Amino acid sequence: MEKILGLITGSVLFFLSALHVFWAFGGKLESVTVIPETNGKPTFVPGIGLTLLVALALFGFGAVALWSSGNIFYPNKTSSIFSLLIALIFLGRAIGDFRLVGYFKKIKNTKFAKYDYLLYSPVCILLGSSYLYLGWRSF
Repeated sequence: MEKILGLITGSVLFFLSALHVFWAFGGKLESVTVIPETNGKPTFVPGIGLTLLVALALFGFGAVALWSSGNIFYPNKTSSIFSLLIALIFLGRAIGDFRLVGYFKKIKNTKFAKYDYLLYSPVCILLGSSYLYLGWRSF
C-alpha cells in the first residue's frame, strides 16, 4: 500500500514540477488560471527564478514521497519528519490565507477561485493526507 501511495504521490508532484519548468520557460495553458486575481488582474507575476524554485521544491517533495514509501532508500525518522512537514504545507495551502487561496478565502468570484475550490485545494488535501499517512507510518 505504502509503495503504491508513494508512487502516485511522487508522480503527481513530478508532473507538477515539470509543469512549473514549462511555465518558467514561457509555456502557456490558456484555459487554466493558476495565479490568484483581484479585479481581473493577477495579484503577482512570478518570475523565472521563483517558478523554477517552486519546481525544485515540488520535485524534492516527490522524492520524499518515494523515500517515505520505501520506493527509494529505506524509510526512517528523517523521511517521516520531512513527510509530516510537507503534509502541513499542503494542508495549510488547502486551508488557505483567508483572502485569495484555499477553502476559507474571501475572494470567491474569480476564475482562479473556482479552479482553486474544485481542483487545487482538493489536490492539496489529497497530497497532504498522503504525506500524513506516509509520515505516521514510519514512526
